[in-house]
Formats: sequence, structure tokens, C-alpha cells
Amino acid sequence: MTGPLAGVVVADLSRVLAGPYATMMLADLGAEVIKIERPGIGDDTRAWGPPYADNGQSTYFQAVNRNKSSRAIDLTSDEGRAEVRSIIGRADVLVENFKPGALDRLGLGYADVHAAFPSLVYCSITGFGSDRGADLPGYDLLVQAMGGLMSITGPGPGEPTKAGVAVVDVITGLHATVGILAALRHRDATGEGQHVEVSLLTSLLSALVNQASSVVGAGVVPQIMGNEHPSITPYAVYRTADRPIVLAVGNDRQFAALVEVLGIGELCTDERFATNPARVSHRDDLTGILEHQLLRAGADHWQDRLHAVGVPCGPINDIAQAIDLAQRLGLAPVVQAGGVPGIAHPIDFSATPASYRSAPPDLPAD
Repeated sequence: MTGPLAGVVVADLSRVLAGPYATMMLADLGAEVIKIERPGIGDDTRAWGPPYADNGQSTYFQAVNRNKSSRAIDLTSDEGRAEVRSIIGRADVLVENFKPGALDRLGLGYADVHAAFPSLVYCSITGFGSDRGADLPGYDLLVQAMGGLMSITGPGPGEPTKAGVAVVDVITGLHATVGILAALRHRDATGEGQHVEVSLLTSLLSALVNQASSVVGAGVVPQIMGNEHPSITPYAVYRTADRPIVLAVGNDRQFAALVEVLGIGELCTDERFATNPARVSHRDDLTGILEHQLLRAGADHWQDRLHAVGVPCGPINDIAQAIDLAQRLGLAPVVQAGGVPGIAHPIDFSATPASYRSAPPDLPAD
């Protein structure tokens, strides 16, 4: 086995998305991941379809379970728990996202496992923590709603909208991966394992970055602004003669280049638009002026001209077009793992690259 995590063994007691995403990140980097599933049922996402791949597997399941082996084990039986403890005994990491307290009742909670295997890194993923939020169900949609993301996402006020993918699960899986790697570094230095805890809610709050900072730092509660940015303009979707274009103008130099191409260079000296704070204060006026000019030609025309002078802009691609873009840019976004296509690991290593050794596993027979 190759990769920077070659030799690391992970007991994966997680299911659905956040945990499996984290363990797949580790597996891509060379860790041996043993996925423990319910006999006859398996991971919930095995049944989440359509769509299904040619081999009958859910593409949802395939998205986060390559490079793993699977064991069907009944945790409610003495034999099953003994088998799991045997796997844990040779593991470096355990990842679980059971409801807080559930594994404690089975003798597989952190206290029991740490006492038996003190060097193990034990990672727990919850929805709302293991204290007063322990009974709240950890579904991505609920956290997007209760964690504030939907309050700033949508076409306009009164129209809160979820993100088009389970982004909180993905962010949480990434945070879990970072925590596991940090704990492994500590374990390698001291021989001591520890409990790494990550929740969907705290992961989302961290990922809200400037929007959360505006609350705790300035007492300003962000609102839905559609495709607009609260602190930068022009930074949104704009109409052209044929289809929309995104402009992401982050500084005064880019703004000067934009308005020069559009034939309205005088806006640089207009006090309403000369600086970014002024442009934010006069957002609607600026949008009207820009779109009046953009409607004179199509999106491809403006993209070519604006790209040539360093103005960040681009079309709104669907996912197939986005994958094609990455391919044309030489980023090799699609890989094969055991004959099953998937999206490549996002990190490039010069010496220890990710590997794609095996397809997402079938559920073993009982």
C-alpha cells in the first residue's frame, strides 16, 4: 500500500456522508479502512437512489466509499462486538457517528475503548454535540436550517434555500480528517491516543467565516442577498444579451479594467463607485449601469474581453460542464477505482500521491 498514510489502519463505524467522506480521504492517502456495516442493510446510502451505477450500486454510496473493505457485523451480538474489538485492536483510528451514548451502551464508547487501547485515535462525529444537543438528529438539511446557512442562502428575503449539496456534511468530514491527522501526529510523538469530537453545527459555524464574524465582531446579522456579496461589489450574477455571467471584482484595479472594457471608464472617478465601500453603498445604481452595457453582447464575448484584462468572470456551468472544464484545464478530475469512476482526491502530493486501489465494496453476505 502506498501514500503518506500507508500503514495506518482505520476502523470505520460511520455511515451516510460526513464520516465516510473523512475515511475515504484517509483511504485515498493510503490508510487501510475497514468499513463496519449492519448485516443485510449496510450503510444507509446503499439504498439512496436513483441514480444507480451500471453495477447496481447507488452513486451516492460510491461517492464516498472507494478504497475500503467492508465487514457485515451485528453490534448487538456478543460475537459481533468481539469481532469489532478485534478490528479495533489492530487499528490506529476509529471513526463513528452513532447517536451520542449508543456505543457506550455496547461497550464500544470512548472510555471503554481508550482503556483497552490507549494509543487509539477515536473520532466521534455528531450533529449538535454530545451534551445538551445529543438528542437532536444530525441531518445536513436540519443543520443548514438551524445553523444559519439557509438564512443567508436563497433568491431573496423570505426565500431561505438549502445549498445544492450536503455541504455541512462535507465540511464536517474535512474537519474530522484534520482532527484525526493532528491526533495521529500527537500519538506518534507521545504514544497517546485521544478523543476527537466534531459536530455538524460547530463545523458550519466555523465555515460561515465572515458571515459569522459580522455577528460576533460587529453585531450585524447577515440577511439573504441572493447572488450579491455583503461586502464586495460588483460580485454577483449579471445579465448579458444571451445568458448570465458572473463578475467577481475584488479590488479597484479590477473594477477599473471592467468599466474600461464596458466603455464606461468614467465610473472610476464617480464618487459613488471610486472605492469598494462606495460601490457597496450604491450597489443597485451600479448594477443597473453595468447590465445596461453587458446587455449589448453575449456572455462569451464579455468573458473573452474581460479575461484578457484580468477581470475575474465566468459562465454558470452545470456539473457536467464543470467537470469538463477541469479536464480541459489539465486537472484530471475523474479517476477509476476498481473500474468505478469517481472524482479525484483534491490534494496533489509531489512524493506520496493519492491512490485509487479498489471500488466501493459490496455488502458482504451475512
